[in-house]
Formats: sequence, C-alpha cells, structure tokens
Amino acid sequence: MIEKILKTVTKPGRYVGGEFGQTVKIYPSPETSVLADICDTDQKKHEESKAGIKARFAFCFPDTYEIGMSNLGMRILYGAVNAEPDMACERCYAPWIDMAEKMRENDVPLYALESGDPLNLFDFIGFTLQYELCYSNIPFMLSLAKVPILSSERTDGDPIVVAGGPCSYNPEPVADFFDIILIGEGEESLPELVRLYINMKDSGGYTRAAFLREAATLGGMYVPSLYDIDYFEDGRISAIKPKYDGVPKTVRKRIVQDMDKAFFPDKLVMPYIETVQDRITLEVCRGCYRGCRFCQAGMVYRPIRRRTPDKLDDMARGLYKETGYEEICLSSLSISDYPYLEEFCDKLLEWTPEKHVSLSLPSLRIDSFSEKLMKKVSSVRSSSLTFAPEAGTQRLRDVINKNVNEDDLKHAVRIAFAGGKTAVKLYFMNGLPTETDEDIEGIAKLASDVIEEFFNTPGRPKKSPQVTVSVSCFIPKPFTPFQWLPMDELDELIRKQQLLKSKITDRRIKYNWHEAKVSRLEAVFARGDRRLSKALIEAHKRGVCFDAWDECFDYDRWMDIFSSVGIDPSFYASRTFADDEILPWDMIDPGVTKKYLLREKEAALKGEPSPPCEEKCLGCGASELGGERTCCPKK
Repeated sequence: MIEKILKTVTKPGRYVGGEFGQTVKIYPSPETSVLADICDTDQKKHEESKAGIKARFAFCFPDTYEIGMSNLGMRILYGAVNAEPDMACERCYAPWIDMAEKMRENDVPLYALESGDPLNLFDFIGFTLQYELCYSNIPFMLSLAKVPILSSERTDGDPIVVAGGPCSYNPEPVADFFDIILIGEGEESLPELVRLYINMKDSGGYTRAAFLREAATLGGMYVPSLYDIDYFEDGRISAIKPKYDGVPKTVRKRIVQDMDKAFFPDKLVMPYIETVQDRITLEVCRGCYRGCRFCQAGMVYRPIRRRTPDKLDDMARGLYKETGYEEICLSSLSISDYPYLEEFCDKLLEWTPEKHVSLSLPSLRIDSFSEKLMKKVSSVRSSSLTFAPEAGTQRLRDVINKNVNEDDLKHAVRIAFAGGKTAVKLYFMNGLPTETDEDIEGIAKLASDVIEEFFNTPGRPKKSPQVTVSVSCFIPKPFTPFQWLPMDELDELIRKQQLLKSKITDRRIKYNWHEAKVSRLEAVFARGDRRLSKALIEAHKRGVCFDAWDECFDYDRWMDIFSSVGIDPSFYASRTFADDEILPWDMIDPGVTKKYLLREKEAALKGEPSPPCEEKCLGCGASELGGERTCCPKK
C-alpha cells in the first residue's frame, strides 16, 4: 500500500526512513509496519529485536521532514533515549498535505520511520514545541496517528503524549493535548521519565493516573491535568491550583550542569533529500549574559554553561568523519561572546582547510567582533556576516538593553569590509515598546551609514556592497521584562513597515520584513492560556495545519475561528497585563524571578540600560540553578 501511495506524492523521500545513521532497535514487522511492503522484513528478526526493549518512544516534529531533520534538539534527544539499552526512540515528521490526504483515503496511520509501526503502538509520543505556528500540527498529527487528541480522553491503552522545547515555557495553549510537558533541558529528564514508566510497568503498579501523579514529582515535569485554572469574569486568571497534595505549585526547569559531559550525538541521521541545514551543528554553549529585554531565550536558557575548545574540536572531527559535511555551524545565543572562540578557531584551522570545510557563524555581537576573529573566520571560508542592532536609534537600544551603539556597528562592518566582505545582513525589530517613527527611520539611516562605511574603508573590495535589512515584529514573550506589555495593533505594525519601506531608497539596501499578520497570531499563542485549545480544536476540524508555511497561512480564517469559539485575540496580544496579575504561565519556574523581570521592565520604560551579567550580577535568580559556571562568568 505505502509503495503505491509514495508514487503519487511530492518528495516521497520524506516518508521512507532507512537513512544512514539512523538507530534501529526494532526491525520492521510484516504484521504491523506501514513500510513492510518496501522493507526487507522478517518476523523472527523483529521479535528478537523487540525482546530487549521495554519502552518505545516516538519523537514527533510538528513540521516537515526538511525542517525537523535540521533540528539540533531532536538530534540530541533521539540519541539520548537510544543510548539507553532498553529504550527505543524513533522519528516522525508531519506529512505534507498531499501525503496526509492519501493516508486518510487508504486508512494508513501516521507511523515512525525506523520501524514503520503506527504511533499508537508506542508507549510514548513526544512533540517538540519550537514555534507557536506549529501548534495546529499537533492535533493534525495525533488524529492521523489515531490517538485521542485530548489528554482527558486517553485511557491506559493509549500512549503517553509528552512535549518539550522552547514554547513549553508557556504550555497553556496546548496543555489540554498533553499528558506531561517537560520544562527545561531534556537530555537527562526525558530518559528519567521513560525509566519511571519502565519501573512502574515492571512492578505491576502502572496505571495512567498513577504514572502521571508520580511523574509530577520528578522535577521539571508539568502535568496539566493535575492543575485547576480559575478565571475572573473579565477573563483574567484568578487562581492556578494543584489538585492534590504533592503536586508542586510551580515546576522548576531542569538543566544540564556540565556541557562537556552532556550527551551529544556522535553520528547524525543523514537525510535522503535536501534539508534546511545540511551541515554539522556544534552547540558551543547555553545561556547568555547580555540581558536583552525582548529575548526569551536569553532569560530562560540561563545560567551560562560552555563546552571547552578541546571537547568541541573532538565533536567536530568525529562528526566530520561520520558525515563528510563540509560546513560547521557554531550554535549559541551570542557566539562571539564565547571567550574561547579564537582558540577554538585555531583548533579548527589545524584540519579544516585541507578538508575544504567552511565555518558558519550565527548572528554576531557587534561589540565583540574583532579583526583577529575576522581573519580566523575568513581562513575557514565563512559566508556573509550577520549583525543584529535590533533598533534604529540609541534611545531605543537603551530601552531594550541591547548595549551596543552606532560606533560599534561601524567598527564591525569596517572590519568585515576590510576583510573582503561585501554583503552584510542586519536584523531589526519594529513595534518595540516606546518606539516612535524616528526610531523606524533610524533603521534606514543606519543601513545607509553601513553603505557609506564601505566606501570609506581602505582596501575594500571593488564589488558593490549589499546590505540586507531584515525586520521582524516585536512579540512580548513570557519570562521577559516585556511580558506584561502589549504588542502593537496590526494596522500600526503595517504602517511602520510601510514607513520604513518609503525611507529605503538605495538599491544597494534590500529590505525584508516579517508578515505582521503571522506575528499577530504568534503573539496570541505566545501569551495565551488554556482556553485557546478550543480554537486549536476548531481549527483542526476545519482542516487548518502548517500555519508556518505561507501557502497555508490564512489570517482571516483564524479570526473567524476565534470568533466562533468566543475568543478575542486582542485579549492576549494587545492587552497590558497588570504587574500583580496571575499570568497563564505562572506555574512554570525558569529560574529567573518575576521581581527581577519587573525591575528590568521599569528600567526599560525609563530608558535605562543595565550592565551585562559578567560586569555586575543583577540578581536574576538563575545562579540558584547551579551549573558548571554561574550566570556571572568572568572571561
């Protein structure tokens, strides 16, 4: 059956599995595997492989194969679970619309790629929550898997459905879909959860209810069904209450203490088709001490923990040997703040030139980019450089605590141009708190200044420069100092986008902007509460999925969905939350205190920047989480 289907859909390589580097612990069975007709199956071999496995975990990415195969977190957790001898983890990605239609027509359930077994045969189904606009793909995938969408409708015979990832810091809009939501880093906590399941099964004491009660005590495990949410008549939350003694009032995130000892895959699953990031990704460190007030990741990933250059070089060499990839990407919130970056680049230069391996750096800090670093980066064939001023004027950069100035940017691009670069990308946001038209116009001026700096740089290339200005819409995210502040209304965001467009007249400046309607919907789910599950269920009934894709996104349809279930999206996106208000995510503890966030919000509204953690500890609370190094590291 599957062979016939695959001949009729786009990119069938998304759905066949069998890639080099995959971990197969349970071989396909002729009786259960959807892929049986395209695999060399053997029932005896299947039974033998299954005999030593006590728990099966299906790791689902709620987007296409090309996106999910590039996700570093999924690679890490896939390996961490499979490192346990009695656990088996397999992969599943959201099938594209044409494949989903064929699966429904032919009664083919959603299946895992390693064994081809339907997801409803697994003990666990896990989702990673990377982006709010992937939420509609969760009921879409559960329905295809023939698993009850709502946690309240599942029985002891159904899989335990869990979630984790960046969006889990406000899990409430999707809380009704999940039995357990892991808060924080999962390399240790996810195998621990599966181990609890195995132990309860072995002891004969497993029931779904008992397992969920016990899981809530592990630490870092939020079990939505164990909490009651009460509301005032005006829609605000009046109380968040655990239902039973022993259920924690707040769930503190889990972290990995020592990054050198943290699990990292020594091999990668090599895709059959082109993916978004076909390269080696090295996670250099976690956390950031800069304290940008709009940045959720900079708050929730604290404290700072780093890998040593020797460890990173060993990882790079091993993964190159396994994969043959000719590009290495260094992953960090602020890669040029890694104090051993030059030392690490020296180590890479000992072997990468002869292998023709290039180095890719994410967005660079303007004030920590040096000529010495530029030379080392150029030696390993880096691509164009990206900087993130975020705002067009110094006043607004002080508000958001960016702690860089125009001279820092000019200095950085001068180094880049002198080093032979002609293309520079600049990231900004519009709709930031206290923003004025002057701040918007400042973006155009800053881009023009970069062009001027190019022509003022001695030894610059003869080729014409290209400055790409990319502007996204500010979204107030949970656990940031701006979480209480409203997002601009849709018309205002669009007006600001058009204002900036009118101010950019140089053909050497390319202007890209993020669709305001998309950002608006993202804000609704970013600051939403549990009542939004009604909208997601209604959206699923109407066939909504893949909202992150332009060809599928329909803003007006979403507005109609919200209206039909009695939800005002402005209540979440455009409302100012009171300082003493119970927030939808107040049952989650990321280690950063509300007292600190409120102090930073007040400083922002006064236009007062705060020093980075390495200069002065501001008492955010993250140091209490431990870690190899404190949140206030010294270079």
